[in-house]
Amino acid sequence: MKVLKSVLVFAFSGLMLAGCGDKEEKKKEGFSYEKTKTETVKQVNQEASKIDETEVQKLLTKNTCVACHSADKKLIGPSFKDIAKRNYSDERIVELIYKPEPGNWPEYSVPMAPLPNVPKNEALKIASWINSLN
Repeated sequence: MKVLKSVLVFAFSGLMLAGCGDKEEKKKEGFSYEKTKTETVKQVNQEASKIDETEVQKLLTKNTCVACHSADKKLIGPSFKDIAKRNYSDERIVELIYKPEPGNWPEYSVPMAPLPNVPKNEALKIASWINSLN
């Protein structure tokens, strides 16, 4: 019995050492999370940049943006051109649509209400259009 245990221990040890040999690891080709994520954002931004002025105006009206903002005049909120001057990314503007930060615009007495019902693809189109004004 002791001999069998010794043989099994040596055999198992030999297998373990053989598995630790100098194998060259091959770099896997294919899926890359960061690359895909970047490409997806670029695709969405490219689609957003293809929208026309009429479509944007419909989205601004539908989502009540024009109640407080205009392209170049200060109303209840800053003009879209003033927002564009802040050089926010499209994604940052979308974040601010969903969760406004009144501290960013202290000169306005009425803080923007959160707009969680704006669909993300529409918010991205609006954000892309805003940034095109700069």
